[in-house]
Amino acid sequence: MKVLHFADLHLGVENYSGGIDPETGLSWRLHDFLSTFDEVVEYALSEKVELVLFCGDAYKSREPSQTQQREFARRIWKLASGGIPVFLLIGNHDQPSAFWRATSIEIFDTLAIENVTVASKAGTYRIDTKSGPLQIVALPWAKRSGLLSREETKNLTLDEVNERIAERLTQYLKAAVEALDPELPAILAAHVLVHGAQMGSERGMMMGRDYTLLPSVVADPAFDYVALGHIHRRQVLSQSPPVVYSGSLERIDFSEEGDEKGFYIVEIEQGAERRTSFEFHSVKARPFLTIKVDISAQEPDPTAAVLRAIARHRIKDSIVRLQVQIPEGLEGMLQEGEIRRALKDAHFIAAIARDVQREHRPRLSGLSAEGMTPLEALKAYLETKKPDIDPKVLLEYGERLIGESKAEE
Repeated sequence: MKVLHFADLHLGVENYSGGIDPETGLSWRLHDFLSTFDEVVEYALSEKVELVLFCGDAYKSREPSQTQQREFARRIWKLASGGIPVFLLIGNHDQPSAFWRATSIEIFDTLAIENVTVASKAGTYRIDTKSGPLQIVALPWAKRSGLLSREETKNLTLDEVNERIAERLTQYLKAAVEALDPELPAILAAHVLVHGAQMGSERGMMMGRDYTLLPSVVADPAFDYVALGHIHRRQVLSQSPPVVYSGSLERIDFSEEGDEKGFYIVEIEQGAERRTSFEFHSVKARPFLTIKVDISAQEPDPTAAVLRAIARHRIKDSIVRLQVQIPEGLEGMLQEGEIRRALKDAHFIAAIARDVQREHRPRLSGLSAEGMTPLEALKAYLETKKPDIDPKVLLEYGERLIGESKAEE
């Protein structure tokens, strides 16, 4: 049985856009996110995947635009009409702002689209695949109002409320595991923060403080695979059973500059002893690139030094930020026009930042200039500064100048 696991699509993130595609009217960044989604769809269809499992956060906003919904639906329909079951889990960004409102992907359930299952509530779902039935224990993002009453929470701190939610979810998972059919493959699909996971760009997108589940709660041996969403950095928390965050499909910001983006292919071998293997497949996410240049105080042409640094990197189609450390006094020599021309092949120039290094001016060894003669002050300064020229020569010239100055008074 071959399952494709991905999550955290976040259509609607349009930072570093670089403008609008004149042919489609869509922002270039929306194209980025849709392009990686297309890679998922094409792989699933060409490699005869038997289930596509999406673990939450289809959109950035709880109220996505009609265009974003249309583009998401087009790709889900392509999978479903191609005969591939699609399982859509509700994430925190898919939840409505009010409990009586519909979720952003509930329309698929309402229209009863063939081959599409929407898990907006916790439960165990039976999905029929070409290799036979599969059990999916779904744990969508849990809203506090859906688990706890106002009476239960009125005297609790936010941390205590989160602890209560974690307890409820732990109890639910324990009961769900006990009700599983041990003869059938089982997957846990959860949009949740598991303790110990390495955070990524989702920190800046969180809607409040998260509740956390322990790894031992989700890593139950009754599951053949645990598919997670919510954390944007792909990672494997456990090998047996596999507990896996697929991560987001596209880079959100520079915190993900070095992160590889993509999805997982999970294969469950059925038989007397079921075995699970999983493999990561990368997509062509938009590159983010930071170029750091440290200009020497002896550099005769700071602009040329920056251009040389730029030439050492692959700029084309990248989102670029340039960070230049430059000594005080040389910053005026940087020709920003030339630098921008060197970056013209970038998709977007996020920043050209100058960090001016101020010259350190040492104190006179803790001495105060008050009460010192000019010659004494000069001597103390030279002892601290340690110039290349012989201090005795400088003192001699200093004494002569001071004398001439007094004579003129």
